[in-house]
Amino acid sequence: MNIYPLLARLRLQAALLVLACGAQSAHAGDDDAINPDRPNVANSSQVVGQGRVQLEVGANWDRQRSDDPHLRTVTTPALLRIGLGETTELRVETDGRSIEHGFDPASGTHSTSAGWNDTSIGFKWHFADGEGSHPSLGLIGKVALPTGSSALRGRGLLPQVALAAEWELPQGWSLAVSPGAGGDLDDHGARYGYGILAASLGKKLTEHAGGFLEVAAPQIASASHGGNRMQVDAGMSWLLNKDCQVDAMVVRGLNRNTPGLSLAFGVSVRR
Repeated sequence: MNIYPLLARLRLQAALLVLACGAQSAHAGDDDAINPDRPNVANSSQVVGQGRVQLEVGANWDRQRSDDPHLRTVTTPALLRIGLGETTELRVETDGRSIEHGFDPASGTHSTSAGWNDTSIGFKWHFADGEGSHPSLGLIGKVALPTGSSALRGRGLLPQVALAAEWELPQGWSLAVSPGAGGDLDDHGARYGYGILAASLGKKLTEHAGGFLEVAAPQIASASHGGNRMQVDAGMSWLLNKDCQVDAMVVRGLNRNTPGLSLAFGVSVRR
């Protein structure tokens, strides 16, 4: 399957979003700047605000090399956040389109598969403001619905919940920690649980640019249920105006259960 038409559409979508960001600058208000949850694992504790709509989209590329077939995967994650009040928001999330290219070094054969990932419905509740040594706190919950293509579709309703804790540190530094847990089904239909943990250290570099370094375990599970996934990642974000931000991230997997190298690029727009 030729992925170039998909990449062309992604470039077009990104260009349209950047143009939308430019259009926003003419009527950006005096409120705080946009605060996306992408691209890293640790999420912000803040919500978008009552009546606000925020769209966060991206393109991710993963490379996995092991004794098994080498895999390269492109996904198009998207998160829609709708402000229901000053402390709550509705969230619709998906990894979008997935295209996987495989190469078996033993046989020299290539394979390609593609499909749509499941969609999740959830919420975020901001329940505590940060003050002094006390963090700003939010709770994020979601349920994955079996809406994807047959090869990528989950089995039943798969819940996940995470705490988002943020500390504002001196000299433009910040710390975000997100512990969480989720549920999934194995190949035999038995339900099992897994943990999530991420810690991200951020730094405001200029009025418009920031960076972060993160250590994360997107999955903490027994070996029979996929094992632990561990990674270290670093990235940058740039505010084009108060209602638009672009970002980039590079990820290094720390064990064989995690893609060895991943790249992520995204755009976030708020209205």
